[in-house]
Amino acid sequence: MFSRILIANRGEIACRVMRTARRMGIETVAVYSDADANALHTKSADNAVRIGPAAAAESYLAIDRIIDAAKSSGAEAVHPGYGFLSENAAFAEAVAAAGLTFIGPAPDAIRAMGRKDAAKRLMADAGVPVVPGYHGDSQDAALLAAEADAIGYPVLIKARAGGGGKGMRRVDAPADFAAALASAQREAQASFGDRHCLVEKCIELPRHIEIQVFGDNHGGVVHLFERDCSLQRRHQKVIEEAPAPDMPADIRAAMGAAAVRAARAIGYSNAGTVEFIADVADGLRADRFYFMEMNTRLQVEHPVTEFITGVDLVEWQLRVAAGEPLPKSQEELEIDGWAMEARVYAEDPAKGFLPATGHLTHLALPNTDDDLRIELGVQAGEDVSPFYDPMIAKIVAHGPDRETARIRLGEALADCELAGVTTNLTFLSRLVNYEEFKRGQVDTGLIDRGLAELTRAGAVPPDVLGVAALAVLGLIEPGSGDDPWDGLRGWRMWAAAQHHALLEHNGERYDVALAAYGHAGFKVRIGATWADIQLAEGRAGPRLAFSVDGQSKSAGVVKDDRAVTVFLDGETYSFVLPDRLADADEANAGGDWIISPLPGLVRQVAAEAGVAVTVGQQLVLIEAMKMEHGLTAPRDGTVAEVLVAKGEQVEDGTVLVKLQRENESAA
Repeated sequence: MFSRILIANRGEIACRVMRTARRMGIETVAVYSDADANALHTKSADNAVRIGPAAAAESYLAIDRIIDAAKSSGAEAVHPGYGFLSENAAFAEAVAAAGLTFIGPAPDAIRAMGRKDAAKRLMADAGVPVVPGYHGDSQDAALLAAEADAIGYPVLIKARAGGGGKGMRRVDAPADFAAALASAQREAQASFGDRHCLVEKCIELPRHIEIQVFGDNHGGVVHLFERDCSLQRRHQKVIEEAPAPDMPADIRAAMGAAAVRAARAIGYSNAGTVEFIADVADGLRADRFYFMEMNTRLQVEHPVTEFITGVDLVEWQLRVAAGEPLPKSQEELEIDGWAMEARVYAEDPAKGFLPATGHLTHLALPNTDDDLRIELGVQAGEDVSPFYDPMIAKIVAHGPDRETARIRLGEALADCELAGVTTNLTFLSRLVNYEEFKRGQVDTGLIDRGLAELTRAGAVPPDVLGVAALAVLGLIEPGSGDDPWDGLRGWRMWAAAQHHALLEHNGERYDVALAAYGHAGFKVRIGATWADIQLAEGRAGPRLAFSVDGQSKSAGVVKDDRAVTVFLDGETYSFVLPDRLADADEANAGGDWIISPLPGLVRQVAAEAGVAVTVGQQLVLIEAMKMEHGLTAPRDGTVAEVLVAKGEQVEDGTVLVKLQRENESAA
């Protein structure tokens, strides 16, 4: 076994590999960019080596720098994690050429599965069913459009080199094909350095089911059952579970056998995942599932497989890479219970899941146990930057059955507190309790169908506003000292003390009036709505205990100089503290500006000064975290000024384009 390994990755997966290595007595070496100098994975390793600037191309994707770090640190092997160079055959070859062991499959296997078009031809030859489509080499736009016509709309355009939804576009009509193809090719080039795309039939009621496979260097191959990854947004997974809901035993056996055939066809060794798409218009059927791709690495969602099998997949990776045979045979593997994983992202579901950045001021998570696992890659005080994937953590729950696992996951999500960065925590809590999901009726369109309900803003409850106002006014904590008068919060002799707090949430302002009475009691008024809040004595642990109109509650409350965040009943409410004297600036100049909603790189500028535009017309294309985001005209009008150029890096809130005011004419 290795005595020291280098982990060529960052964030939660680097920390995850370190955990198993530490248990096995293996020293770990982290690599870090300038953006990650104080990151959790950097601090958690036995040794850490700087490999370059923040940009991934100059650090986590720089093969020579990582190899130099491995050699200088005395590492014997390199674990690639997932993402970055994990499925890069040239990297695996460079590791071997340096006299080190690559903890993953052979370069030839990576190459065979790295191009989706070639992989599907190979799988078809091996007797694995594939989705109908064009998997050829031509990138001629006219030819691809003709192939799409022949396949029949809707179709999916997919980058052949990657995954994670990058370089993927659904097209419903021929008129939209050319623009979608160009966008997918740009995103594929930015994400994978390969603009080549293929075209496939889009299955209308699909489920995304994948099989975990594992091979060794002695000819052994097993599968560790399935994971259902159908809950997706923008083609990226949100919640995964194992086993798959309503999976018949014969379909499980058929999928497992097909996945093993796929692995054997390329002489596969180490951890891999064979992904299938199932047409469930008539339920799960043995003749209605198709090979999509094989990921030649450890998956983000591997913890759910570990929970139901009792297998540490990272330990298996290390043992197989060191030359050992598979620890278990197929007959020794069995399913125990149910597991679910939710991915916590820094993103704004209300704004189309745009990635979010910021300073993580507060992080509090539930305690873990034998049935709750948290994979964390950040710590309070870190910045969530625009340079890397915005995933913050994975919350994984296990139970004897699906409902128990679901309830446990929901409870854990409700107990998570993150402040300083916009996250999808509220969205995840709603999704776990969404009726279709509760019934196990999952498919890849579920989130889109329920999007309005899952991302609704809604009115802020009076008790939340009251607690936020109390925090802003410094009335949550009792006074200190022995004098009993010091323990009275906001109280005045002879009359009730009047207090006011101005809060802003999702662009709406709330003027909250408070009147203190008795001992830690408050009358709260928002407009014509009243609530009676009574604070409990002290804190209930890290949370605030209080009652509203006699009903007991507990909330997390975090405040700094500019904001206050309240965590209550699985919902996160973030308030900014506006300046009462500041000009509201006529609600973003009455729709006269196009403003960048996030930091990113300007890829395209379609606006020209003096040219008329129509509402919804795309004027600027921003790339952030390897995803493209089109910014459109908020109304009909004429462009007054273009303030950015292609290739510029812009910050969140940057004004990109100005429209002429509706009552003014061009100069």
